[in-house]
Amino acid sequence: MLEQNNKKKPKKYAGILAHPTSFPSPYGIGDLGPGAYQFIDFLAASGLNLWQVLPLGHTGFGDSPYQPFSAFAGQPLIIDIDYLKKKKLLIDEDFSAMPDWDPEKIDYGTLIEFKTGLLKKAYERFIDADYTDDMSRDEELMAKFDAFVKNTTWLADYSLFMAGKDAHEGMPWYMWDDSLKKPTARQKTTWKKKLADGIGYYNFLQFLFAEQWQVLKTYANDLGISIVGDTPIFLAWDSADVWSNQELFLLDSKGYPIEVAGVPPDYFSATGQLWGNPLYNWKKHTETGYAWWIERIKYQLTVTDFLRIDHFRGFDRYWAVPYGEETAINGEWKPAPGLNFFTQLEANLGYHLPIIAEDLGEIDDSVIELRDKFGLPGMKILQFAFENPNENDFLPHNYTPNCVCYTGTHDNDTTLGWYTHAYEASKDKLRRYYSTDASDICWVMIRACFSSVANMAIVPMQDVLKLDSWARMNTPGVGEGNWAWRFKASDLSKQLSDRLLETSKLYGRYTPIPEKKNSEEK
Repeated sequence: MLEQNNKKKPKKYAGILAHPTSFPSPYGIGDLGPGAYQFIDFLAASGLNLWQVLPLGHTGFGDSPYQPFSAFAGQPLIIDIDYLKKKKLLIDEDFSAMPDWDPEKIDYGTLIEFKTGLLKKAYERFIDADYTDDMSRDEELMAKFDAFVKNTTWLADYSLFMAGKDAHEGMPWYMWDDSLKKPTARQKTTWKKKLADGIGYYNFLQFLFAEQWQVLKTYANDLGISIVGDTPIFLAWDSADVWSNQELFLLDSKGYPIEVAGVPPDYFSATGQLWGNPLYNWKKHTETGYAWWIERIKYQLTVTDFLRIDHFRGFDRYWAVPYGEETAINGEWKPAPGLNFFTQLEANLGYHLPIIAEDLGEIDDSVIELRDKFGLPGMKILQFAFENPNENDFLPHNYTPNCVCYTGTHDNDTTLGWYTHAYEASKDKLRRYYSTDASDICWVMIRACFSSVANMAIVPMQDVLKLDSWARMNTPGVGEGNWAWRFKASDLSKQLSDRLLETSKLYGRYTPIPEKKNSEEK
């Protein structure tokens, strides 16, 4: 049953799925600044108690949060720029060439160049003793930074990895100089000295992210809002974790995968999905008592309150495709140590696992048994209920309480876009099921989600705003144009908040704002 960490009493949850990149901001992408606090205030005023995000990691090529450079590091692109201005690490003239941004879409190419330039200027001033002395050196900030670097166990490998990429003009690690591709302890020390400035820069970025995120999380928690995080089960081949833990992955002597991850043909793709991630050396993980995995999950649960694990079925069996295949068709299912892994994870955490199992796609009895053995809630997608003209598990009358109901996820079309393009048989089934003319289809589905017996009900912000397919977050199998949607500050109207408040009260999911609101300055 869903419980928030050590809290024993279950309650009904309701919230919104919105990644921070989608927030309003004058700097080309949503961030952890005022727009994030405005969104949390909107949730609280709406009587909601959940905010779900996508993975918060440092994204690489393709901008997908599901292919980050690190399983631990945060996304530098959502660092609050206003905070750096307040700390006098950025000045007005730094923004003289700021582009005109589209408030509803991220232009990643332009954004990365511009914001990276700002972050590098901020770092240069941060380490410039003459500059910081002139600006009244922030000793408290310096002390926090030093403590963060000293006490963050994953940081050294991540920062060396990123500095190594810069030194090799962005090339993936398996194409680096041999002395850094798989370095000895002595070679690693040499490279750390050689790349000290770059390492310091990435340490600085992760410090900023961690500081800003924890203040924001505390603000949300103090308003009675829990954060649902997300983590991909597999890691990008070109990532700090694979580079620094090569023995934990199925790689050949040159660092290339023997087999890669994906899924067979399913609802989303006729040829399956070939993700290309290297697969885990589960034998080695088992020998180490899953130490790396346990560290990963423990860390993620300091960043969020609940954690959705993408592609949960990969802990039971995973689809292994020979490296070099062009599609995911020619793969095979192989066993993973799910029962043993989750037993040890739960023992290490010391409490019930606050984990949501993404159990969509091709699921068999053994996956369900693993999920239910540890009381993990699965996912129910309302769009799927009506895609299938027959009786199916996604129809709300088949739900049990220990599940999470969504109108759709980041991989689905928006509800309005889905309904517009759905087969007439699907539309007819939905209209008859809810006795509606579907003229306000988004809110028909939101009410259906909130009125279900599911302990958690979560809807994407696009559905709350009744947006069409142009606002879709991701189209699986399509490499461009994803992860770019944003909303405007004016979208968070009182009228909309009042409608959500009425709905959350009507279906017993209302959470009043606690009397003591966090006094931390936004």
